[in-house]
Amino acid sequence: MSTLETVLLSLLVIDSLALITLVLIQQGKGADVGAAFGSGSSNTVFGSSGGATAMTRLTTWLAIGFFVIAFGLAYTAKERSERVDSLGIPQVIENSGESAMEMPLNDDMAPAANEQKDEIPEF
Repeated sequence: MSTLETVLLSLLVIDSLALITLVLIQQGKGADVGAAFGSGSSNTVFGSSGGATAMTRLTTWLAIGFFVIAFGLAYTAKERSERVDSLGIPQVIENSGESAMEMPLNDDMAPAANEQKDEIPEF
């Protein structure tokens, strides 16, 4: 794995963990009903309206970063797959005279010269 792929994969893991944590910390839309009776506004760090916008912005940027890093990893994987010839992986070569299922015989598999080629045994 190249250095760029390692860095991108590390960033993707960190970004996904931060995104999961941030989403779990946020309160759902149902918590706004409790805030109408005066209990919800004192629990926020940024005040009654500032916390939702700051966390929403951070969630949005983390999600954008997640997709950009994922597309970057996909691009590096595509580039690496195009260089498969230089990695030493054997390629399938089709011969025009032979079918794809035929295999050359080794010396062990070749029929001996003194064996009979008839299928009917002689008595």
